Amino acid sequence: MTTTAPAIPVLDLRRWDAGAAERTALAAEMGRVCHEVGFFYAEGHGIDDAFLQRYFGALQAFFALPEEVKARIDKRHSPHFRGWERIGAELTNNRPDYREQLDVSTENPPYERGADPAFLHLAGPNQWLPEDVLPGFRELVGEYFRRMDALARRIMSIMAVGLELPPDTFDVLFGERTHSLAKLISYPPTPPGEAGVNGHHDAGFLTVLAQFGVGGLQALLPDGNWADVAPRPGAFVINTGEMLQELTGNYVVAATHRVITGEPRFSAAYFHGPDLRTELTPLPLAERFRAAVAASPRHANAGFMARRNELEAGVEGIASRQGAGVYGQQLWNYYCRSYPDNVATHYPELV
Repeated sequence: MTTTAPAIPVLDLRRWDAGAAERTALAAEMGRVCHEVGFFYAEGHGIDDAFLQRYFGALQAFFALPEEVKARIDKRHSPHFRGWERIGAELTNNRPDYREQLDVSTENPPYERGADPAFLHLAGPNQWLPEDVLPGFRELVGEYFRRMDALARRIMSIMAVGLELPPDTFDVLFGERTHSLAKLISYPPTPPGEAGVNGHHDAGFLTVLAQFGVGGLQALLPDGNWADVAPRPGAFVINTGEMLQELTGNYVVAATHRVITGEPRFSAAYFHGPDLRTELTPLPLAERFRAAVAASPRHANAGFMARRNELEAGVEGIASRQGAGVYGQQLWNYYCRSYPDNVATHYPELV
């Protein structure tokens, strides 16, 4: 079932700068929301609408290009899994997603071929079209990355305090060679029986999403109903991912979501992540957080997205009992699950 009830909380981030009492209250509320729902709208984020409109215009301009032009940066060419992909190229829960997208990530120097562990190969350059095809596009996407990074770090500080940890906990944990991802997405109307993106968890720490006016995003609530996460003017959608689930010992459970749309839809999703080598050792949370997990079957039994070998063995999409242990392994599992042909092309020795 799907509900249109106002089930997704709204948090105003300006409260973080409104004095000690408001700061404490906002942090506690964010901690509770992430524990209970895993989705919220973030208002008062400080990113001006004029910038978002310029970014939206650039996103539309990219997807309006002829397919043969976009194919110059086809993701299949990239050993780092960056670039453009056609509708149906990505698998979620072993089913094709009905969306077209451009994937970019933080551009860190690549490791040498044969680096061990394999996930180190995810570091490297993005693919870009020549500047004369879309003037200013690369620069604008870079600015988007910088702004999303600053917003995500602000939310992380608030979240840390909500977990009764120092505000710089996640900044210290994430290290200097961070590895975040972004998807620029174009959804055609979803055909009957399919999904723009099938039900899933995000692999990272948290996701910052801009929807650009058209809905279709749905979040799975604790009661088992799907809730429409409608676009809210002036707000980003924030949801929690599997990295945070593992770091908090399931106190914060990754939020299951999907997209089904009846009209063309554009969105931009930013997935905030640390150094690929960051270990996902559970944080030293207070006893009350651990007790809350033990008292809630939903949290205590929360699973992870299945790995490729588990899917092939018949494990359901979000029923794996295995955490990744390291952030880079988390991402490598995602790419192996979602792009098995790409992995086989670039890393046949690892298949």
